[in-house]
Amino acid sequence: MQNDQGILLESGTNELEIVEFSIGNNRFGINVIKVKEILNPLPVTKIPHSHPAVEGIIEIRGNIVPVVDVAHALGFEASNHPKQDKFILAEFNQTKIVFHVHTVTQIHRISWESIEKPGKMYQGLETQITGVIKKGEDLLLLLDFEKVVADINPKTSVHAEQIQELGERERSSKKILMAEDSGLLRGLLQETLEEAGYVHTTCFEDGKAAYDHLIQLAEAGKDALDEYQLIITDIEMPRMDGHHFTKLVKDHESLKKLPVVIFSSLITRDLRHKGEKVGADAQISKPEIVNLIQTIDHYIK
Repeated sequence: MQNDQGILLESGTNELEIVEFSIGNNRFGINVIKVKEILNPLPVTKIPHSHPAVEGIIEIRGNIVPVVDVAHALGFEASNHPKQDKFILAEFNQTKIVFHVHTVTQIHRISWESIEKPGKMYQGLETQITGVIKKGEDLLLLLDFEKVVADINPKTSVHAEQIQELGERERSSKKILMAEDSGLLRGLLQETLEEAGYVHTTCFEDGKAAYDHLIQLAEAGKDALDEYQLIITDIEMPRMDGHHFTKLVKDHESLKKLPVVIFSSLITRDLRHKGEKVGADAQISKPEIVNLIQTIDHYIK
């Protein structure tokens, strides 16, 4: 799988590759960047008192990795043919995890512009879906794997109380623009930033909305650094991803002086060069919120 991963995001092309998989008759997708390997099912060692969606653990090349039953996590029926199922070994948030799915079919290359935001029509799944892709008459749903994992282990998400280790904080008049598609994480980030003293935040649901806003300010003759002192952006977002957003900001004469911090689950040793290529000032892996605050402090003294 690693050999199939292209360089689509290296120059901020706003494209990605999706691995399509199924749970029952439902079609889902996961970003190729997160996928390390696709495996046939392996014997799983059960863990006492674990979360119901956690099947247990397996060993992969010396690494002990948890196995999550995606059907159970989503409230769907178990597989009718478990021996034909697939294990997707993924890595994000600096953690490796196996997702047990029913089939893996193909890889699609698409633009983030063709990915729509999920509405409330998805019968309770809207909080677990980051985007919807139309493939003919069918729909391919991008699953929010970070949310799936956070529901199982809340410690993997952002928590405002982590800021306490930084000691007493003063309120700041500095203004921060944030692009983050997850409503849950937007709220957690705003709460955490306020706890750290950064009470002036403006949030957008994707890179396109954030960039359009900045362009409107620039066309109105306003100085970007007077309006905002720093940008925080996720990578995976419908319509415009964080790499493309960063590239557009850094290529724009009146916006390029704005510091851009990428805060994403996709910041790994193998992928860090992608953010460097588009000019990001800093890259922090979720959920390292203390590191994020310290980076903000550095750039907007």
